[in-house]
Amino acid sequence: MTSPAPHRFDLARIGAGLPVSTAAAELRTAARRGAMVVTAPPGTGKTTFVPPLLADLLPGSVIVTQPRRVAVRAAARRIAALDGSAVGDAVGFTVRGERIVGPATRIEILTPGVLLRRLLDDPELEGVSAVVLDEVHERSLDGDLLLGLLAEVRALRDDLIVVAMSATLDAAGLAGLLGADGAPAPVVDVPSPLHPLDVAYAPHTGPRVDERGVSPAFLAHVADVARTAGDDGDALVFVPSARDVDAVVRMLGAGDREVLPLHGRLPSREQDRATGGRTGALPRTIVTTALAESSLTVPGVRLVVDAGLAREVRRDRARDMTGLITVSASRAAAEQRAGRAAREAPGRAIRLYGETDLARLAPTAPPEIASADLVDAALLLGAWGTPAGRGLALLTPPPGDAMTRALAVLRDLGLADAEGRPTPLGRRIAALPVGVRDVRALLDGAVRLGDERRAAEVVAAVSDDHRAPDADLPGLLRGLRDDRVPGAGRWRREATRLARVAAGAADAGGASGPGASVGGAGGPRAGSEPRIPSPQAPSLADAAGAIVALARPEWIARRTTAGSRSYLLASGTRAAVPEGSGLVGSEWIAVAEVQRAEGRAADGTGAVVRLAAPIPEDEALAIGAPLAASERIARVEGGRVRVRVERRLGAIPLSSTPATPRPDDLAPALTAHLSEVGIGSLPWTDAATALRARMAMLHRELGAPWPDVGEQALLATADDWLAPDLARAGAALDRVDTTSALRRLLPWPEAARFDELVPERLAVPSGSHVRIAYGERPVVAVKLQEVFGLDRTPRLVDGRVPVLFHLLSPGRHPLAVTDDLASFWNGPYQDVRREMRGRYPKHPWPEDPWSAVATAKTNRRLREG
Repeated sequence: MTSPAPHRFDLARIGAGLPVSTAAAELRTAARRGAMVVTAPPGTGKTTFVPPLLADLLPGSVIVTQPRRVAVRAAARRIAALDGSAVGDAVGFTVRGERIVGPATRIEILTPGVLLRRLLDDPELEGVSAVVLDEVHERSLDGDLLLGLLAEVRALRDDLIVVAMSATLDAAGLAGLLGADGAPAPVVDVPSPLHPLDVAYAPHTGPRVDERGVSPAFLAHVADVARTAGDDGDALVFVPSARDVDAVVRMLGAGDREVLPLHGRLPSREQDRATGGRTGALPRTIVTTALAESSLTVPGVRLVVDAGLAREVRRDRARDMTGLITVSASRAAAEQRAGRAAREAPGRAIRLYGETDLARLAPTAPPEIASADLVDAALLLGAWGTPAGRGLALLTPPPGDAMTRALAVLRDLGLADAEGRPTPLGRRIAALPVGVRDVRALLDGAVRLGDERRAAEVVAAVSDDHRAPDADLPGLLRGLRDDRVPGAGRWRREATRLARVAAGAADAGGASGPGASVGGAGGPRAGSEPRIPSPQAPSLADAAGAIVALARPEWIARRTTAGSRSYLLASGTRAAVPEGSGLVGSEWIAVAEVQRAEGRAADGTGAVVRLAAPIPEDEALAIGAPLAASERIARVEGGRVRVRVERRLGAIPLSSTPATPRPDDLAPALTAHLSEVGIGSLPWTDAATALRARMAMLHRELGAPWPDVGEQALLATADDWLAPDLARAGAALDRVDTTSALRRLLPWPEAARFDELVPERLAVPSGSHVRIAYGERPVVAVKLQEVFGLDRTPRLVDGRVPVLFHLLSPGRHPLAVTDDLASFWNGPYQDVRREMRGRYPKHPWPEDPWSAVATAKTNRRLREG
């Protein structure tokens, strides 16, 4: 029996009125080269026309990726409608938790994440003739990874056609990545002149963004402009987040226009209602996030109101947090948004910022790979055979520090080795349609609770973009059980899907089920007994806390002080729960989401908890056990070493008890104390100070091997010269023999000449041996009478440094300072003699100092012999 001929699309009907259809011949020619890059502005019909063209040209199926689920469904519905068929026949789609395809499906539209996991299971994409990557300019992490993987697949299958399409992109870079044999892939540029577009500017007088996100005053300005600027055409209003969409929709209210929200959290039927054409008599105002910017076309739009803001992934490396923040949109986004108003007819765009602000916008948005959490990507890359992305051609390589952290997480979870190569368990988990951290929570949570459904419900709430204004996850879960709550149906479907994943992993001998777990922090390795027994089912709040902690044990947190909103996470980050949250009063919480923030919301911590659940202390300590540490902290207090044994869960202090100092506590404690307060805290006797000054002069005059004994140098080398004496001193700092310790720095055999080069004392003509004071210059303070007849100034350090004499009166008051005694005797001495002999008549003041006897005695003692 012969198989029916594959479905053929009516390209003339599908391409009618679409600018991209005029490039059909060029597209066919480029496709025969094996890869191509298609650049075309939004609304030109590339998503609608190119996949059917390829399907008619090729024997196998065509896969098309769209960056968002709403765009996947809208594209499938649009192509199927133009083809005159139902979704699931010639055109189907797959998104997380939903797949509508049939045996006759020629075009399957899906999200990049779905295709990534399909590639792991089927690297050659058997039966697929072409892959079309749409909207690649958005530079999502999954999209960038797909480009790299598909470039390698083409090396295995020279018959596979890869097409990259976008409104604005680096065509040359993409063409080089997808090219073969040193030649870039062909670029097909489809120009599409806009209908006349009138652009106006209506900036807000106050700030657009405050510490909580988009300011309420600016959102009111958005609503006012949208309300007063509308006419008989449909309007598209761009704001950054789903919360902002809902706020503006409420402000617009009911009136002479139909007001519709459009964002990723809405049920599919509401998304489809917004992306479809007008069905009633009233013009529509569609308030949307960036998803309507380029990845789908909303028909009938004649007006665009653009807040000029976007949500972008940013990583706070200091706090190890990745999240979405509100920033100014890029210049490319601004142009694409405005262009939506003039695709079908003349239109207007109103930008809610100044014309000068447009020039200051970044040309394009940064690639997500530069700031995203790379844990999922690292496991996928390892499973693909390119650990850490080494050897994989990517438009932007992953940042080294972020990849290192991701590999460490995988290693701790027992999913990859130190190089990023997946373990058998890691390879199985990489293929599951769930993120790595969510898998950990789902499968270990199912083991701990003995209830896959309950674990799945918590993970579905955490992972699928549900939000609680007060950050209370148990409260969010209670609300989602009410079908009237927005998003409840989506949550219930996702929980069902995740429960099936958990059950399937258990049936396949994966990480779920009795006696098995993902492993790593807080979970036993596969094949071992669960570490966290649960004799009875915990409460909803406790279950949520445990499952969240299993996903991110480093985000287990403890309240900093009684009654405070501030918590210290095990990772070391401080964050505050919202005012009035049901979490306030919980001693321990497990944090699912935390974002950088300032002002009152952050309570001075610099971050705010967006979603968390209470967790009992024993659960927190059990799950976070691999983060637990016990440390002896030895510090100098009051001149003595005091020791405390501190137990911590990561950065969270648990207890601190005094302990008796041990020998190995002493030297490190004293060294650390010196680093903190300085070398001056040592017992510097006159002998130690003098020795250090002599050594300093040798280093200054001769250099190596004579050591530097400055403050920083001594601190840096304390372990070498000071540690033995610190250990001998016991726990008391004042017992350190600093002189003995300093002598340990003297170099041998050069130290044999130390006293010769920088003697401690200088012999003078009177027979005295006078102590030399070393500083910038060696100084000898001596009574003038004791150096009568000394014509040459002594020099130290092998004659390099002259001694500076401070010549004193019999009462030891300074009379002269000189390093040239001969000049002194021949000149200034006579002035000194005339002034001093009347004041000190009992001491010799000879007219000729050259022939006088040097002495420390009075005239009478000299006469007495």
